[in-house]
Amino acid sequence: MWSQADGQWLEDMFVYVLVPEGNLCRHEENMQTPYEGSNPGPSCCEAQALFVLNVDSNNFPRKPTLKWFKGKWLDLSSKAGKHMQFKETYDRNTKIYTFEMNIIKVVDADAGGYRCEIASKAKDKPHCCYFDITVQEEQEDNILESKIFFFSSGGGDEDAGELDFSVLLKKRQKKKRVTEEEVNVWDILKKAKACDYEKIAFQYGITDLRGMLKRLKELKRLEAASMFLRKLEPEYSEEKGNKVTMSVEVADPNANVRWLKNGQEIKPSSKYVLESEGNVRSLTINKCNLSDDAVYECVVDEEKCYTELFVKEPPVTITKLLDDVHTVVGEKVEFEVEVSEEGASVQWMKDGEELNRETAGSKYRFKKDGKRHILIINEATTEDIGMYYAKTTGGESKAELEVEEAELQVLQSIADLTLKSSEQAVFKCEVSDEKVTGKWFKDGVEVTASDRIKISHIGRTHKLTIDDVKQGDAGDYTFVPDGHAISLSAKLNFLEIKIEYKPRQDPPKIHLDTGAGGNKNAITVVAGNKLRLDVEISGEPEPTVCWKRGEQRQCVMERLKNRVDFSLWSVVQEVSALEGRVRVEKRKGLCSFVIDGALKSDEGPYSITVSNPAGDDHADLFVKVVDVPEPPLNVRCTSVGEDFAVVTWDAPPYDGGVPIKGYLLEKKKVSSNHWTKLNFDVFESTTYEAKRMIDGVSYEMRVFAVNGIGVSEGSASSAPFMPIAPTSEPTRLQVDDVTDSTCALKWRPPEKIGAGGIEGYIIEYCIEGSTYCAVLSYFSVKGLPVGEKMLFRVVAVNPAGRSPPAILGQPVTIREIVESPKIRIPRHLRSKLITRVGEKINLLIPFQGKPRPVVTWFKDGKPLEDRSVGIRNSELDSILFIRTAERAHSGVYTLHVQIENTSDSADIHIQVVDKPGPPIAVQVTDVWGFNAALEWKPPKDDGNCEILGYTIQKADMKTKEWFTVYEHNRRPSCTVSDLIMGNEYSFRVYSENICGLSENPGLSKNTAFISKSGLDCNPRPYKEMDMTRSPKFTAPLVDRTVVAGYTAAISCSVRGDPRPKIVWMKNNMIIGEDPKFLMQNNQGVLTLRIRKPSLFDGGRYSCRAINDLDKTRWSASWRSEVRET
Repeated sequence: MWSQADGQWLEDMFVYVLVPEGNLCRHEENMQTPYEGSNPGPSCCEAQALFVLNVDSNNFPRKPTLKWFKGKWLDLSSKAGKHMQFKETYDRNTKIYTFEMNIIKVVDADAGGYRCEIASKAKDKPHCCYFDITVQEEQEDNILESKIFFFSSGGGDEDAGELDFSVLLKKRQKKKRVTEEEVNVWDILKKAKACDYEKIAFQYGITDLRGMLKRLKELKRLEAASMFLRKLEPEYSEEKGNKVTMSVEVADPNANVRWLKNGQEIKPSSKYVLESEGNVRSLTINKCNLSDDAVYECVVDEEKCYTELFVKEPPVTITKLLDDVHTVVGEKVEFEVEVSEEGASVQWMKDGEELNRETAGSKYRFKKDGKRHILIINEATTEDIGMYYAKTTGGESKAELEVEEAELQVLQSIADLTLKSSEQAVFKCEVSDEKVTGKWFKDGVEVTASDRIKISHIGRTHKLTIDDVKQGDAGDYTFVPDGHAISLSAKLNFLEIKIEYKPRQDPPKIHLDTGAGGNKNAITVVAGNKLRLDVEISGEPEPTVCWKRGEQRQCVMERLKNRVDFSLWSVVQEVSALEGRVRVEKRKGLCSFVIDGALKSDEGPYSITVSNPAGDDHADLFVKVVDVPEPPLNVRCTSVGEDFAVVTWDAPPYDGGVPIKGYLLEKKKVSSNHWTKLNFDVFESTTYEAKRMIDGVSYEMRVFAVNGIGVSEGSASSAPFMPIAPTSEPTRLQVDDVTDSTCALKWRPPEKIGAGGIEGYIIEYCIEGSTYCAVLSYFSVKGLPVGEKMLFRVVAVNPAGRSPPAILGQPVTIREIVESPKIRIPRHLRSKLITRVGEKINLLIPFQGKPRPVVTWFKDGKPLEDRSVGIRNSELDSILFIRTAERAHSGVYTLHVQIENTSDSADIHIQVVDKPGPPIAVQVTDVWGFNAALEWKPPKDDGNCEILGYTIQKADMKTKEWFTVYEHNRRPSCTVSDLIMGNEYSFRVYSENICGLSENPGLSKNTAFISKSGLDCNPRPYKEMDMTRSPKFTAPLVDRTVVAGYTAAISCSVRGDPRPKIVWMKNNMIIGEDPKFLMQNNQGVLTLRIRKPSLFDGGRYSCRAINDLDKTRWSASWRSEVRET
């Protein structure tokens, strides 16, 4: 039998019985089953009994101590020997203690009741279990009940030997075992009367009645001695960031309480606040977080109580949404989202599949920086295109990733070269991607490397080198990158000087070849590029050249002063201008017209004139400058849907001189600075439908124009617009009321509203069988024909347009429904309403009836005309309100409602009460002994309610302090007792009603004097004690050694009356007002402080105390020695 209900420390208990034949019987007992006399424990005469107890030590703070007892008090440890043996073992792996008691050769004297007690401390309440041994005569069928195992050899170990079932073949009668419910005898005894103890003990087979009573008394004492009057709640629940308070109430107000969290003691801090107020001990946790979700203990001495705190985490919302990203292959991509709390968990997904560190591998990286969460894609590929999501417990955000092949950019193009024979030609270009390879071509034929021609590729630079240039090397050279639809071209001009000795003259000739198809003298150049026109000129002698623009005959040399010196053109060697954007370069037989960074203003007709003594020649040409177009104008959104928007714009006013091929569009969220491309192929129309947009997010658009030259600048951003969709139809449309000319409808908002919200509703109606002909915007439709059947439908409206209509299932007949009036008085107004003066009264009385009834209020049977009482009537109720209640507002208010010849009425009783007035005619009617009799009359003003009682106070005429004698005295009289003899008393009385005590009391007109009864007091004369004495030192001075530079102090104490005068002396010289010395006297304790003493301050110090009785009292001397450190 257990002493407590919990038996978690007990692992198992076994009983082994060794019979004389050598067979070992093992009996397994359930120690939670109470002991019963009718079910004795196992035993065999002349057998060996082994009791084994397994104890789990996890629930004990230290090693448990086990004691075996027989009967009430016999400790079996004193009986240890050959007959009875005890053994103790410990398994470190399972932390289980094993205790054994072995009775060798069981005899009749071993029969009886046994118990074992286990405890971890001497003062702890022990855990007990009981069992008994019954010794019987040996019989063939004496087989132990419960589980029995037979072994062929008798050993102490149950695994020893092999199984032998021969004994089971014996014929024996089967006994049916009756199982009974487990009963805790101690619970029965604690609830039973003392006269029933003996009966219960006999019923459950308890033989030790005295021990049972002692144990029961101890249990009751332990229950009564609990340190807690109120324990912790089983659990506490609070949201993250809030404050939670746990409190207990202890029996001893001076008890020390310790708080533990998961077994660790909590120290007071700004987060954990420990408070003690009377018997209440509380623990307050400020700003709870997830780490505070734990088990808490409150410990008083050795008693504990437990609770568990659950911290709820609020949903994490997204404060900064994801932005769409458009990038090229190989670039790094970052998706950034910001949440409402630091340390929150964010789930990343791509096209519905979760991305985490295990599945993502090295391609994705996840980064946290405070509230920012970043998804990083190291090198983007086309496989990464898709929709990415960031999800939290309180929302989600999505963004689209678009990846396209990277465009190769030319960082440095090839330049034209003009070289002489045997010089070196180097063509060099630089592109953006160092991995790109390419080929070189001359006049369309691939160039191969040789000893004289070298091709190199270093990083981004591609170089073609030609050594010892010859006449055949002249031509057009082109570099074509592999895999890209671009090419870089340059021209190699070979300059050869020829000297001819011909004494003849040739007229000049212009050999002009512009390379144009239709108009051979038209030259087209891209704005910003370089124009170089090489014109071959022949003639002897060397002709002079003059370039002209338009119809003006002004020479270019004059227009470009200080740029070209035309006087040097007759010289055979090369002469060129070194400055200026527009210039002319001249070599023999060749004249070049150069424009660096062509502008739109450079466009126009040009002419060249050459002349020499043999004649002249003239040629005209036209320079056309083309450019990228100007940006489109007036970009606007014309319509929107749930996930799309239609955008239109105007063509650019200037197309750059080349027809417009189409347009490119970009979008961005208003809250973001990142633009995303909508199309990669040019779009030819000026109206575009943008798709895959997010409902409820504001966007802006811009457009780029594209021609044969390139892409224009972006247009101005469109006005912000939001993709929204119409709402769903309104729900639960039904008729609320019908009259002869109106019909009131009511409905619920649509289930799907969207980001556009609801601007309002439109009600449409028609006569049954016709089309809807009227549009209204009110919930009550008026002016309807009487008796007609009408159909109604309701449409919700938002910026996206009209929703689908909600239609009534059946037509409505327009006819008034007559309903008799009925007043429904609220429950709290069915009895008298009592309120205090100055309070507010607001009564809402609902009623019903159709058509709208006529409402009338009466007070005490007369029409209500008081202006301080307000009345407000509606179709369904009437309100009576009084801002400040007064006594005059008390009475019976009647509400009367009437519809034609039928009516209904209801009465409401209102009583306004106030504090009563003071009692009147308070007087002392009789005084006897230590008593006084008082009487008074009720107050004239009872406050409009019943007087509940009186409060009587008394005051001694000496002190004038009032003390309460009686409270809630019902009668207008009382007797005041326990008055003090010799004192005179006055009395006052307060009246009391439901509003409280009266503001002023009623004072007694006369007083009560308690006279003395002949007792006289003769005190002895007081003799003062002479306290004067001469000075005497109670603590002398002591010699000491101090360190130079450190402040020192010497002290002594003296007593004397009158107070003595103190004089300090050094080497018998009085120390005066020297600031180096500070002299103090505190209640007779004399102190002399020496500030930073030096070697000269050493010497003999003494203190002298003088008063009128003795002027020669000296203290002991004190020698000071100062050492230098």
